Amino acid sequence: MQPLYGRAATRSYFLGCSLGGRQGIKAADLFPEDFDGVVAGAPAIDFNKLYSYRGTIFPRTGAVGSANFITPAVWKTTIHNEVLRQCDKIDGVEDGIVEDPTLCQFNASTLLCQNDPNAANRTDCLSTAQVDIVRGILSPLNDAQGNMYWPGMNPGAEVLAADGLYSGTPWPLTQNWFRYAIYNDPTWDPATFDLQIDGGFAERKNPADVKTWPDNLSAFKNRGGRLLMFHGQQDQQISSFHTPMFYDRLAQGMKLNQTGMDEFARFFRISGMNHCMTGPGAWLIGQGGGIDVAMAQTLPFDGEHNVLAAIMDWVEDGVAPETITGTKFVNDTLSLGIDFQRRHCRYPLRNTYKGGGLNPRHSDSWTCTSP
Repeated sequence: MQPLYGRAATRSYFLGCSLGGRQGIKAADLFPEDFDGVVAGAPAIDFNKLYSYRGTIFPRTGAVGSANFITPAVWKTTIHNEVLRQCDKIDGVEDGIVEDPTLCQFNASTLLCQNDPNAANRTDCLSTAQVDIVRGILSPLNDAQGNMYWPGMNPGAEVLAADGLYSGTPWPLTQNWFRYAIYNDPTWDPATFDLQIDGGFAERKNPADVKTWPDNLSAFKNRGGRLLMFHGQQDQQISSFHTPMFYDRLAQGMKLNQTGMDEFARFFRISGMNHCMTGPGAWLIGQGGGIDVAMAQTLPFDGEHNVLAAIMDWVEDGVAPETITGTKFVNDTLSLGIDFQRRHCRYPLRNTYKGGGLNPRHSDSWTCTSP
């Protein structure tokens, strides 16, 4: 910094998503003096359990062509359309976005082929076994003792998960993690994954202390550190229900009420965002990377529209973000201009449409309300 700018750095910030989000939280935990502010999106924390949870999906969906396999086309159309039918209008607006998936109590039984419940090759409905697969994936995964091991996937994720986690092939990252980091056995078969055996061994081994599941960031907080987290509510790789669990874990472990948490950690649920970026919602929030760079450069670099600017304002000026305004470009294409914007609320508040005939594409037509 000194050769380039003629002075040493006065502040240090971290911004990352997914594994990068995990790294930011790990840094705040182990090296609380390194960063003044951390922005962590869709963090891949509780890493061993995350990868083990992913390992359970392939044995549940079955391989492509197996008896009860649900094709990507059915996930993207029949199942997703039913998710929207049941849950899109909960917020009062039919816009292809499940604004708050925690309010969506999806009933998979409506997908059953009423006159042919054993048919597994239909495209307009599901067999009994296939309904059970959908219900299981959207429900929390419990361990052998009946305790929740990992939250279910958020409804809406199926659009992209159909070609990923639900595609009838082993998730490559989980497969390679267990083959080379856990077992050092390139012949390990992901079709045989057992949560108690394989997941339990991975949790005990915890290579390089990758787990990252702190319940106390007091050292980071006490030196003035600030943590800003976000998670897309249509995330197809990491359940959006997991980050609220981490937030609540911190609050409990640090014995902080809402005011105490707000002083150093704020979490924003980004409706209609896929894993870290893209999606039908107002997902562009200055998170960096991928296709968003050119579009982000057209938006103000301020604490209202950009998460990096927001953490800087918080650290340097003491102005904490109340909302983050996301932007959606038409077809995610810069040249087509902005489609709509929406303010995303800090957890545990939820974004609520005001109604009264207001245009839902205007950010002022929504407000943050208590759950």
